[in-house]
Amino acid sequence: MAAVRTVCVYCGSGFGSDPAFTAAAEKLGKALADAGLGLVYGGGNVGLMGTVARAVLDHGGHVTGIIPTFLKSRERMLDEIQETIVVEDMHTRKRLMFERSDAFVALPGGIGTLEELVEQLTWAQLGQHRKPILLLSVADFWTPLLTLLDHMRHQGFIREGLDLNYLVTSEVQDVVGILRDAAAASPTAPQAEAFVVERL
Repeated sequence: MAAVRTVCVYCGSGFGSDPAFTAAAEKLGKALADAGLGLVYGGGNVGLMGTVARAVLDHGGHVTGIIPTFLKSRERMLDEIQETIVVEDMHTRKRLMFERSDAFVALPGGIGTLEELVEQLTWAQLGQHRKPILLLSVADFWTPLLTLLDHMRHQGFIREGLDLNYLVTSEVQDVVGILRDAAAASPTAPQAEAFVVERL
């Protein structure tokens, strides 16, 4: 049985076109803080990234931001967070975000959010971790991706025995419970091998 103490949130450095995205980021930050779960995120003070981090802080939660040097000025680091880790490159950022997190949540975002989410799905598919991965599909944001994944299955590229393990909800209030239930139901898996995939 595994426990969830920290949650990595992947999300956009912009706000997107639907106000529901910002509202969900605010609610998620509050929910994490209220549940005593620490936030691990990309360290920026912009867009949904900044929104979820500030919401955690506003409700007494702990935030760890991990940001590469070249993004420090572009994403304007959030000075108020308790722990900021500045790294040399994106690969190190993603590795540390993985190591510091017990579960992952994907809010709406752009290609960077998608890349981070898919990388975790890939590592889980290859048996490198069993940490819960949840798509928070605000206003059906992730529906096109879910349709694509179904298409991959139907075309034989996601095969039996190599299926993807992910969770989906559109309701922020369900996130913490879903993650905790999933972690409790999953045996702890070795994690040291996960980064062989990234280094190759």
